[in-house]
Amino acid sequence: MNQERTQQTGCSTDQGTLPSCAPLAVPYVPFQQTGAAKYSAQEALAQGTLFPGLDLPFHLMVDGAEAPKTPLTELQALCFVVTELGLYLDTHKNDQEAFRLFQKYVAMEQTARASYEEQYGPLQQTGAAANECYSWLCEPWPWNGQQEA
Repeated sequence: MNQERTQQTGCSTDQGTLPSCAPLAVPYVPFQQTGAAKYSAQEALAQGTLFPGLDLPFHLMVDGAEAPKTPLTELQALCFVVTELGLYLDTHKNDQEAFRLFQKYVAMEQTARASYEEQYGPLQQTGAAANECYSWLCEPWPWNGQQEA
């Protein structure tokens, strides 16, 4: 087998895991097209991508659809979509539909963040500056699993 491989490639397999004479692979990176279909915010968070065309199989996939529906997970979904759209717009700056969607989700995220922080307290340490006293170390922390009844 080794002799056969050496004859085919001119490269011996006893030179380590990647001998210098080994041919290089050509990677393929999926790239979403302008105007591509998009998941909803919750679906995007569950799937790990905003774009169904980039929703490729992953062997360690966790079912994100099982995440509890709380104000925090709603905010996380909005933040995820804002980030995904921002990354998309980095390579598709002229896609006006995506930009309008980006603006819409940014506004939704800002409203959801303000609503969440009003009800549960700041999500980031800098948010504690808006209070009457320093409240960052006050419990409960946002990730301590507050559930909506």
